[in-house]
Amino acid sequence: MTTGQGKGESGGNGLTYADAGVDIDAGNALVERIKPAAKRTGRSGTMSGLGGFGALFDLKAAGYTDPILVAATDGVGTKLRIAIDTGNVDTIGIDLVAMCVNDLVCQGAEPLFFLDYFATGKLDIDQATRIINGIAEGCAQSGCALIGGETAEMPGMYAKDDFDLAGFAVGAMERGADLPAGVSEGDVLLGLGSNGVHSNGYSFVRKVVEVSGLGWDAASPFSEGTLGAALLAPTRLYVKQALAAVRAGGVHALAHITGGGLTENLPRVLPEGLGATIDLDAWKLPGVFGWLATTAKMAEPELLKTFNCGIGMILVVAPDRADALAALLREAGETVTQIGTVTAGQGVSYRGSLL
Repeated sequence: MTTGQGKGESGGNGLTYADAGVDIDAGNALVERIKPAAKRTGRSGTMSGLGGFGALFDLKAAGYTDPILVAATDGVGTKLRIAIDTGNVDTIGIDLVAMCVNDLVCQGAEPLFFLDYFATGKLDIDQATRIINGIAEGCAQSGCALIGGETAEMPGMYAKDDFDLAGFAVGAMERGADLPAGVSEGDVLLGLGSNGVHSNGYSFVRKVVEVSGLGWDAASPFSEGTLGAALLAPTRLYVKQALAAVRAGGVHALAHITGGGLTENLPRVLPEGLGATIDLDAWKLPGVFGWLATTAKMAEPELLKTFNCGIGMILVVAPDRADALAALLREAGETVTQIGTVTAGQGVSYRGSLL
């Protein structure tokens, strides 16, 4: 089917794809608009630009000799609802990339390339360009190439102003370099500071905002600016810093603190028979979590298994490397806190208090 006007058998004007609500010309215009953003994410191994039926990547050119591929996929969740309702869509693409590549690095892999899926009821080229520019920014910050994607205009599936995002990242590591590896009792837990709620728990966040009676344009009760802007702070990207620490030696595991919080995510990288003790007095709970907990009358255990609580990534490191790795990460701009140790047992136990 073409996008131009045609003639039906009766001689009248026939229906077009545009009549059904899908504008192919707008989709083509978007591809041209975003090509510069994708181009600036190019890296060694990139072989093709946007527009083809598939995207090519050369692992040998990227420097690998015996690579293992690692893949991750994710979305942004209902944080999108705040972006849509406020019209602030410029950083939501960073969240999308971060949710994928921060998981890849936990396996010890270097993110190589990224593809996105953007679906909407009615394609707005300016809005879509802003969103995909954010995706490109996330890719640039994490050293991976934006090599392709899909834009789907789906009237009847989404309301006119609504959209959804999903992403797919592929990384690589040399054979035998996968993490976790060598986690032992006595290993030190280094926590890297988060940038707020990141991209998990937003169905709960939106419910709390509803209970509070505040609008997205209200002054934020826990920071400068509006409440909507504060809650849209993008997920931090830990890739380059974490990989530098891994390559420096002494990192046994990494845990990306997403849905399930500290309580559920750290045990995923601990072997059978080992748990962890975390000192909650080691860092200060960021204001957003204090506000959420107070407004929702949320108990501390529930807070700890719902949100990152200010720690977005945990590195499990050898005790004799903890100070050097903390210094390396601080030089890279991270807020680093020694938050606990690996212990015999199971699960995560806490001492001290955040609230």
